[in-house]
Amino acid sequence: MTNNHADLILFNGKIATQNDRRSFAEAVAIRDSKFIAVGTKRDILGYRDDGTKLVDLNGRTVIPGLNDSHLHLIRGGLSYNMELRWDGVPSLADGLRMLKDQAQRTPPGQWVRVVGGWTEFQFAERRLPTIDDLNRAAPDTPVFVLHLYDRAILNRAALRAVGYTKDSPNPVGGEIARDAAGNPTGILIARPNAMILYATLAKGPKLPPEYQVNSTRHFMRELNRLGITSVVDAGGGFQNYPQDYEVIDQLHRNGEMTVRVAYNLFTQKPKQELADFKDWTGLVKPGQGDDYYRQNGAGEMLVFSAADFEDFLEPRPDLPGSMEDELKPVIRLLAENGWPFRLHATYNESITRALNVYEEVNREIPLNGLHWFIDHAETITERNMERIKAMGGGIAIQHRMAFQGEYFRDRYGEAQMKRTPPISEMLSMGLPVGGGTDATRVASYNPFVSLYWLVSGKTVGGLAMYPESNRQDRMEALRLWTVGSSWFSSEDGKKGAIVPGQLADLAVLSSDYFSVPEEEIKNLVSVLTVVGGKPVYAAEEFSDMSPALPPVLPDWSPVATYGGYARPAAAAVSARSAATQAHSHRHACEQSGGFGCLCWAF
Repeated sequence: MTNNHADLILFNGKIATQNDRRSFAEAVAIRDSKFIAVGTKRDILGYRDDGTKLVDLNGRTVIPGLNDSHLHLIRGGLSYNMELRWDGVPSLADGLRMLKDQAQRTPPGQWVRVVGGWTEFQFAERRLPTIDDLNRAAPDTPVFVLHLYDRAILNRAALRAVGYTKDSPNPVGGEIARDAAGNPTGILIARPNAMILYATLAKGPKLPPEYQVNSTRHFMRELNRLGITSVVDAGGGFQNYPQDYEVIDQLHRNGEMTVRVAYNLFTQKPKQELADFKDWTGLVKPGQGDDYYRQNGAGEMLVFSAADFEDFLEPRPDLPGSMEDELKPVIRLLAENGWPFRLHATYNESITRALNVYEEVNREIPLNGLHWFIDHAETITERNMERIKAMGGGIAIQHRMAFQGEYFRDRYGEAQMKRTPPISEMLSMGLPVGGGTDATRVASYNPFVSLYWLVSGKTVGGLAMYPESNRQDRMEALRLWTVGSSWFSSEDGKKGAIVPGQLADLAVLSSDYFSVPEEEIKNLVSVLTVVGGKPVYAAEEFSDMSPALPPVLPDWSPVATYGGYARPAAAAVSARSAATQAHSHRHACEQSGGFGCLCWAF
């Protein structure tokens, strides 16, 4: 055994290295969780010895592991097994059939939840479900359907479960739609923010901790199936630190993480944000952790008064006059402590006011080098991009417009739509730009839908939004999801490319991303995903390399039947087996008096 031996060699492939030349290679060698050599098959096989695992790629395309610069993995993992995903479902009829079948297998006391990742424009019917649709599909089981940031649709059973009645007042920032007699209809409207939607969802049952661990593992496996090996977690509402990080901490301690997570801390207390960050800067430091789980800084909520929401069915909300006075001490505190920070900002007007604050702090404490950034930035102007660049910032973009482009066009017009967001302008200015999704409650977590949007300039409903000048070629779109995103966790040069010395994360694709018809990009998946030189997901000819995963808990979970992002085969199986599964679950529950059944767990 020589010092140059490899633990794993993959050969006979089309390997998109994402090095500075955007070159391709035939083979790659891995040792001790990193790439050690990339090149021709002949050269790389020289790194083998008796202990080397050889994998013939059979001509398949290989890309660096995908890195979502804005995903709510930690929060989403806690509830993934409870959610019926409509991501990628082609028709409302299919979605309602899934919902009806799931309601039949869901035990009393539990809800059916459809929580983001879809839009009516993906459906053949081009419409939302009605309250009557939900009541027919699930007359007795509470159903909560979240649509983007704008509304939730609840059936009668869900209205009873959350306790909304004729006498219930509208919460601040939201509206309970009512009929002529004043009774709630089942529609909850976000006006001007989504707090009513998330607060209502939070009224539902939660999984017990051991099931949350299982749920997070299955969510990570689903992301691995789609080629994701890293994420920058953007925090989230109702995600308190450190309490709601216990599950991800446990998985990390047990060596069970299959997605690398750099996490940001999201303030939870309006008007008490500075206190939150004072506490957290004393508890943890940016970069603390390891290559699988590390602290990344603050945000995306820095102060509640600075956050806008991209509900394009409503007029742009004006931020309160108190915003600057509340944001400045937080930015100063973070800068003094060397904390990177990110800020959710959809509209240029919001970005302008935030940058005014940043520039004030920057004159006293330079921000350059902190890897701070703006999230979303759909309507940002060239001037504000110049201001971000001058202070060393970046912009994380997500494919939210792929799900809401039709709404944006109707409110703001086609001319503005063509540069929302102005990705090509960002890149031409030399700004750091990273790709992402903002999943799971708005857009889908599927990175190939994002890549399709970047390349085609189209929504999932087929609306052509962008001219060629604001569309990316396939190599550069991929770069946003690999090399580009690494900057946003201060790991640029450490991952994102298949080059010697970088972390050995990669995905072997089901078809060639660089040559399939444009419409088929969003149907790609990984058939072999490797993190740190070890397979974390495998299918087709590599299936014997796939590591074991515990069965989905609870057994009635929608994930057990449908998986996550829509798979036609899973939907067909569910239609045949739904009645049998529902009957057997209820029979077992009745025979046991509920012992061991999750109906009794809350």
